Amino acid sequence: MGIDTVTLSDITQVDSFIAFWSLLVDVWRYGLMGIDIGRILTALLIFSIFLLIRGLFSKYVLARLQKISSRTDTMMDDKLIEAIIPPLHFVPVIAGLFVSTQYLGLDEPLAGLLGKVIRSLIVFTIFWALYRALEPLSHLLRGLEKILTKMMVQWVFKVLRVVVIFVGGAVVLEIWGIRIGPLLAGLGLFGAAVALGAQDLFKNLIAGVTVISEKRFQPGEWIKVEGVVEGTVEDIGFRSTKIRRFDKAPVHVPNSSLADAVVTNFSRMTHRRIYWKLGVEYKTTVEQLKIIRDEIESYVKENKDFESSENVSTFVRVDSFGPSSIDFLVYCFTKTTIWGEWLEVKEQLALAIKDIVEKKAKAGFAFPSQSLYVEKFAGELPEVFIPPQHN
Repeated sequence: MGIDTVTLSDITQVDSFIAFWSLLVDVWRYGLMGIDIGRILTALLIFSIFLLIRGLFSKYVLARLQKISSRTDTMMDDKLIEAIIPPLHFVPVIAGLFVSTQYLGLDEPLAGLLGKVIRSLIVFTIFWALYRALEPLSHLLRGLEKILTKMMVQWVFKVLRVVVIFVGGAVVLEIWGIRIGPLLAGLGLFGAAVALGAQDLFKNLIAGVTVISEKRFQPGEWIKVEGVVEGTVEDIGFRSTKIRRFDKAPVHVPNSSLADAVVTNFSRMTHRRIYWKLGVEYKTTVEQLKIIRDEIESYVKENKDFESSENVSTFVRVDSFGPSSIDFLVYCFTKTTIWGEWLEVKEQLALAIKDIVEKKAKAGFAFPSQSLYVEKFAGELPEVFIPPQHN
């Protein structure tokens, strides 16, 4: 009886073990969405190998490309390689994901979903590389700046970046079964409504193109927009232009305002003007006036800081009789257009004029004054009769 019981117990344990083993095998084969766990682990191992390859690819292949490009005379290839390295660095990741999913042998619809994801990543990488490559390629077309302008070339590449993003997004949408053509047609009415509300935006955009094409000013130049702002141009955008005032406050002016306004570009001056009115006392003699005129004119013509009268208008003349002075006109131009240097030249001219008037001509500067003329003194007038008062 004891022997029979042990035998049955052993049989029961064996059956339990077999059942457990069958359960373990079943879980191993169909553990995750019907996929063999062993294949999942193998796929993860494959993906890890590609990550290792990614590190080796970056360390040796991409580093080698950088060394080769650094040996060339031009910097364009260096910047191009530097720009596309991040997208190339992402290629082994996509390759590892593709090989891993292929090894898993997934069934539809999961296989189709992962296939679309991988295709989208490939498209993203390609257009990412194109987007980053536009910046170094822009240096290749610097010759266009002679025909257009530097800002116009920058605008062209800004538009190209938008086009790259738009086309890349359209390709990704097509991969996921979203047709871009009907989508754009459906957005037609919406676009018309937006256009009506965005008239100012398009107006500023067109005005910005006009400003750039006419080459009115460039970033870094000092301009004055009548009644609006005076300062240095920092950036010409699609909608507005950023101008930094001399107190360092930025001002964003709509391009439409710039297109219609009177704009003075001080940075393109060939010379800087000095235009003064100098008043001397009325008691100054004719000989003293001639000395002052000739000495100031001689100083301007002989000083190398002033432009020759053959190239610009230069005048030193007795100009008018003011309310309290005889006025000289001093009209000349300095060679420098730099504000600080111009102030220094103007200061030297002021000191020279003071020396000429007071020391060489022995005259004096006039100042605003009024004269009061009295025809008769009170003593010469008849006395006013005041009748006596009666008590």
